[in-house]
Amino acid sequence: MTTTVITAKWHTTAEVAAMLGFGLSKTKMLVLTGEIRSVKVGRNRRILPEWVDDYIRRVSSAPEGASA
Repeated sequence: MTTTVITAKWHTTAEVAAMLGFGLSKTKMLVLTGEIRSVKVGRNRRILPEWVDDYIRRVSSAPEGASA
């Protein structure tokens, strides 16, 4: 019998919040304001891993004290 491992292709808002160490409400606000890109699938939001990376890159390259 062959076992297939399925890796996540996209993440929920809650998963992204845990990855970033943010609260769910802060992460939802970042998604709603467009700071973290997402797509709507039915009633749910999904976020690609590269979009999380893009957000981290923007925030880490912003001048100290500036918000991304």
